[in-house]
Amino acid sequence: MTLKFPLFVLLFISTLASAQETMTVNGSKPFPATQEYTFICEKYAYTGETKVQVAKTEKGGILKLSIATASEKSRISGGVYVDLANGDVIACVDKNVKESADGKTTSYYYFTPAEMVKLKKTDIKGIRFIIVGGSNTFGNQTGYFTTVNKTDYFSTAFDTSKKSYDTAKEISVL
Repeated sequence: MTLKFPLFVLLFISTLASAQETMTVNGSKPFPATQEYTFICEKYAYTGETKVQVAKTEKGGILKLSIATASEKSRISGGVYVDLANGDVIACVDKNVKESADGKTTSYYYFTPAEMVKLKKTDIKGIRFIIVGGSNTFGNQTGYFTTVNKTDYFSTAFDTSKKSYDTAKEISVL
């Protein structure tokens, strides 16, 4: 009994230490990834939230951008611009790697090794993207949107806590 308990504790701690998020793109091997961030997209009336995740690959990295849609015809399309906190902008070209399921559309964009170095040094401030698709009276909202690295919609002036995600710190750990 005295030997079993320390072994159990050691196993439990090692499991927690090795737990890391992963990302797969269309059935590929899993890549180590950051947590899935919930960025705020105030102009998008359907949900107001965008899911953002970054993974590291052998050739750079991957940006996963997901948003809920009211129509299966709607999707994220075209290039995206990743705005960094220091004022730099990373332009990502649309390689047409997309998924749609369960009322969500997901697009994947690729980073070069040099762009991953930038992401390791500076937090993501926002991401600009386009939603296209069938637009009708009760359809999905389409157009140009910006999702911002904020953890909450509202806060008070007396709240001194950090109100954004530490993306650079998590990306540098990958």
